[in-house]
Amino acid sequence: MEKIRKTLADSKTARWTALGVVAFTMLCGYFLTDAMAPLKPMLEQQLGWSSEDYGLFTSAYGWFNVFLIMLIIGGIILDKMGVRFTGKMATMLMVVGTAIKFWAVSTDVFAGQSWHFLFWDANPQVFIAGLGYAVFGVGVETAGITVSKIIVKWFRGKELALAMGLEMATARLGTTLALAGSAPLAKALGHVSMPILVALILLCVGLIAFFIYCGMDKKLDASIALSKEGLPQEVEESFRLKDILFIIKNKGWWYIAILCVLFYSAVFPFLKYASDLMVNKFGIDPETAGLIPSVLPFGTILLTPLFGNLYDRKGKGATIMIIGALLLIFVHAMFSIPSLDKPWMAFFLTIILGIGFSLVPSAMWPSVPKIIPDKQLGTAYALIFWVQNWGLMGVPYLIGWVLDKYCITGSYMLEGVAVPSYDYKYPMMIFTALGVVALLFGFLLKAEDKKKGYGLEKPNIVKDESIIN
Repeated sequence: MEKIRKTLADSKTARWTALGVVAFTMLCGYFLTDAMAPLKPMLEQQLGWSSEDYGLFTSAYGWFNVFLIMLIIGGIILDKMGVRFTGKMATMLMVVGTAIKFWAVSTDVFAGQSWHFLFWDANPQVFIAGLGYAVFGVGVETAGITVSKIIVKWFRGKELALAMGLEMATARLGTTLALAGSAPLAKALGHVSMPILVALILLCVGLIAFFIYCGMDKKLDASIALSKEGLPQEVEESFRLKDILFIIKNKGWWYIAILCVLFYSAVFPFLKYASDLMVNKFGIDPETAGLIPSVLPFGTILLTPLFGNLYDRKGKGATIMIIGALLLIFVHAMFSIPSLDKPWMAFFLTIILGIGFSLVPSAMWPSVPKIIPDKQLGTAYALIFWVQNWGLMGVPYLIGWVLDKYCITGSYMLEGVAVPSYDYKYPMMIFTALGVVALLFGFLLKAEDKKKGYGLEKPNIVKDESIIN
């Protein structure tokens, strides 16, 4: 019997080290993604932003990804040029975007100015900060699809869902640090822009980390080439633009993409406003209001790998997503009830939401390679992220507009400055509705899997590893 040839990915030490390096880069990116979330009251107090300004700025994350289809372009670049080129490009964009955002929020050059665009008057500080956030958004989302393909490259047939869960958990640690630490940082360092400066420094370190990974990736490719010496070579077609048509004609892919945009639109935009919700509904001090929302991503750090490992070994991917959507509906419905205003209730509901937030991603992302071939995988992830960015762009602005239009109930004093107070009932009802529709698409995905036999309910780990490579 011919001896099985091993690659670098067959080394547990090598593949888990590679995962750790790229996961750290994503941690740095996710810190910046949510660094402004606990600072909404300070933005109103120090910079005079309104809820609509804050919603517009938050929506900027998806401007270029959605309207200039930069995510789709990034996915095509990924499939054409590979993970090293695309990852370097993405991490550099994250650094550049963060630098622009920091300058805009820290400078006084825009004080008292207003820019007019067609029928719209804009705060120039909000607009320029938004442009920086939009550039960062292209970088971090492209980095996300690149890291997803990297994990598939190292872990296919092995601990794929566990690896994706651990990567997401590490990234969520960045979110936790941002939610819990941004407001104390801004308070201690004297300005709302200081957490962005910390994020910029972290991203420079993350950029260096990815360059280190590129050396490992070169060694992996060399080991794969060596393992195939003397064996019949399969001719693998390169990605073609018409492959996009193949992806978007796949009903299972659409169900995952729509479930993704609905689920993430009910979680990430919620986190952008969660600290303000704690202040206005639960009476928590603005400086510490981010601590309770930080429990949500902290819970995912522990639970996402656990659920990913469960999917690897037991399967039931579509069922896991359905349970996550049910928990999402329950939590947001409870948050919308005005009488439930005790801090312990906020803490309890946040823990439950963290469980739901762990369930869905742990099963959703590892399910994509079961539906889409490798040569189209980068673009498939990119298209899902593009659909997701419609929600990440539109929902935060919608929530900010609803708050300003329908939810102002008065004002309170923050360090001597009057800032608005809000009733969050209507925003939470919007998030609940998104969860209900996500549940519907979870059931549709499960039915499609049963019909097409994708294996979403089957384990990821291949029992006989001799068939790998």
